[in-house]
Amino acid sequence: MFGDFCFCPCFGNRSSDNATSDELDPVLLVSGIGGSILHAKRKKKGLQTRVWVRILLADLEFKKKLWSLYNPNTGYTESLDDDCEIVVPDDDYGLYAIDILDPSFFIKLMHLKEVYHFHDMIDMLVGCGYKKGTTLFGYGYDFRQSNRIDKLMEGLKVKLETAYKASGNRKVNIISHSMGGLLVLCFMSLHKDVFSKYVSKWISIACPFQGAPGCINDSLLTGLQFVEGLESFFFVSRWTMHQLLVECPSIYEMLANPYFKWKKQPQIEVWRKESNDGESSVKLETYGPLESVDVFEEALKHNELSYGGNKIALPFNFAILKWAADTRQIMNNAQLPDGVCFYNIYGTSYDTPFDVCTVRTPDSMSVLSNFSTRKSCNPTQLIWDVPQYTYVDGDGTVPAESAKADGFGAVERVGIADTHRGLLRNETLFQLIKKWLGAEQINKHSKTSRVADAPIQPVHV
Repeated sequence: MFGDFCFCPCFGNRSSDNATSDELDPVLLVSGIGGSILHAKRKKKGLQTRVWVRILLADLEFKKKLWSLYNPNTGYTESLDDDCEIVVPDDDYGLYAIDILDPSFFIKLMHLKEVYHFHDMIDMLVGCGYKKGTTLFGYGYDFRQSNRIDKLMEGLKVKLETAYKASGNRKVNIISHSMGGLLVLCFMSLHKDVFSKYVSKWISIACPFQGAPGCINDSLLTGLQFVEGLESFFFVSRWTMHQLLVECPSIYEMLANPYFKWKKQPQIEVWRKESNDGESSVKLETYGPLESVDVFEEALKHNELSYGGNKIALPFNFAILKWAADTRQIMNNAQLPDGVCFYNIYGTSYDTPFDVCTVRTPDSMSVLSNFSTRKSCNPTQLIWDVPQYTYVDGDGTVPAESAKADGFGAVERVGIADTHRGLLRNETLFQLIKKWLGAEQINKHSKTSRVADAPIQPVHV
């Protein structure tokens, strides 16, 4: 295994006791899906309204301004409101959009951790001596779009150039979270020379390198819930989110990689109940990553939404699937440039959705209408109403098996026991980042929180 070891001056001279904040290389934080503030901008008047994230009036504004349709001619998903353009605010050197996702006074007063995204990490880095606009930057983006779409690729290039020049031509250290890692991966594959020119280190956190089977399959079938508990009643509903995700290339690009050698291939299982001559029978059908398309097609064939008094069909989108397959090939072909150091942090110790089991009865309109999952399926009891899964180890969203499988010669791969978004507030993770960035000595006189008891399991390859 040591044949793949990444040899490069990863820690440099930054551990010197004489190090100062002026010696820090710039850091660029890259968010994942749902991790950027989105504004709806009126093309005619220029007025802007925050549509993601917001707690109050969330569902109403989401439906009016964020629902979209995919344009196969351009590769972009475009808002149904013709006078609406979705933009990402670039205030505070790009950090505003990925800090507190609902920065309203009420949310700050209540300190709702569900929408405090990169906030704690930004505070930690500033405490280490990083300066906004000089050595600390953020990259938020329209996460509805493909991870390889031109606008997102160009935006990342501009951010890297900006950070490089603002710091006095120092190479940039990227810290990505979740799907942000796939965006970086696409950029590295498509613009390897630019990546090599501007990037020194890449720290990936909870990236679904080979997909997030259970989470994404469920997203395409029933939607996604970003906020749990009492706050969810004031937030975007699961169904409202579902109608957006069906037309998002980024979601299709996180389907399970069918060419990856999984320990056990992720599956969708379908119990079919049939009735012939008054006699009922059931049979179990299993679908792997490639065959699951048939389930999506059947489940979504009657899916539609109402907008502006019109019914709009939203079936499973094969044009997006084709685009996503090409994106997967680009990601599979990515190579880490010489001299760039790669680090991988992944979540462990949390049940993470993997396999899905559904019911299909003769009188149901689609699989979706009787969709359910559970760890063991009893063919004699087909009335299921609460979604469940078969689970594997991970962060609750991304299986550890997928997050670890980056395919590169990593300097370190470290498993930390925490949830997908909880990792962004994890003290053990902060200590690792400070070590890898060489910011430990610079921060030695500042107050630090006690390191969490999460286990660290570095693996050198």
